[in-house]
Amino acid sequence: MSKYQEARQYLQNHQHRWLVTGVAGFIGSNLLEALLGLNQKVTGLDNFSTGHRHNLTQVQELVGPEAWANFTFIEGDIRRLDDCRLACEGVEYILHEAALGSVPRSIENPIQTNESNVSGFLNMQVASRDAAVKRFIYAASSSTYGDQPDLPKVESVIGRPLSPYAVTKYVNELYADVFARCYGTESIGLRYFNVFGPRQDPEGAYAAVIPQWVAALIRNQPLHINGDGETSRDFCFVDNVVQANLLAALTDNPPAVNQVYNVALNERTSLNQLYEMMRTLLLERFPHLQAHRPQYVDFRAGDVRHSQADIAKAESLLGFQPTHRIDAGLKQAMDWYVDNLVPAGYRSGEKGAAAM
Repeated sequence: MSKYQEARQYLQNHQHRWLVTGVAGFIGSNLLEALLGLNQKVTGLDNFSTGHRHNLTQVQELVGPEAWANFTFIEGDIRRLDDCRLACEGVEYILHEAALGSVPRSIENPIQTNESNVSGFLNMQVASRDAAVKRFIYAASSSTYGDQPDLPKVESVIGRPLSPYAVTKYVNELYADVFARCYGTESIGLRYFNVFGPRQDPEGAYAAVIPQWVAALIRNQPLHINGDGETSRDFCFVDNVVQANLLAALTDNPPAVNQVYNVALNERTSLNQLYEMMRTLLLERFPHLQAHRPQYVDFRAGDVRHSQADIAKAESLLGFQPTHRIDAGLKQAMDWYVDNLVPAGYRSGEKGAAAM
């Protein structure tokens, strides 16, 4: 039995109180779904700046009324310490996902990014410490590696940040380490690499590449690839992220605590490869994709050329074993996107489908 199977079995028989910040967001709502499905009690905190009420509605429909009764929602903001204190009451484990993501957004508005990602993070650390929360798990980022050129990325070797967003996520790691030294708190940071999956927002200027591209393909709209398409990323399906969070929260291995871990697959997929994989998965349902081709535009400021994670540390200390490679994750995510992004009345094989 894997460490993750053991963790899930334990949770099915032992109920704890969790706090998920950013609970209405993409990753937060997936964590909520997993925890409620394991009969856990969950408090959720969100201000809906990037999350959506319909994400919570979908989770409610998926888990059913009995499990949903274990959820308490607080509409609040991590930039307000009082909201953080209220959310932490009676909590044993915190999964801190609330943040303003996106490298371009941080370049455009560094002050706003700092307020949420640094001041908000510090508020949560203080509230967690004062509430004697057992363990604080937080979303770190692969952007912390900055201009460090070596592949795959190893947790102990980072470069200079390439964006304000990267600075904020590195500061999170520094604060977590200092709180452990000064106050004896327990924290674990998870450096996510290009997470994708159901409930990831395809709309807006800062949408992640996979949902944005799926929407364009389904709707037969122009699809832009930054640069020559040979930029590569270590794409990670959200189920692997859920696993890492639960393992980090529940680990009883002392050397595993107050550490930072890569969460990915230790694989690289180029943007050109990603496009073809997605187009192939959708082609049968959307015949217009036979003629669809991407449009290449300039490289994006602040982006790194290649990204790939060494996950040996998470494997050895947490027992992390990714359950979804990129092909399986894309196939599973694609069903959600088709169900949620296809315009009313449009389905493969209907008259006029190819002209969408």
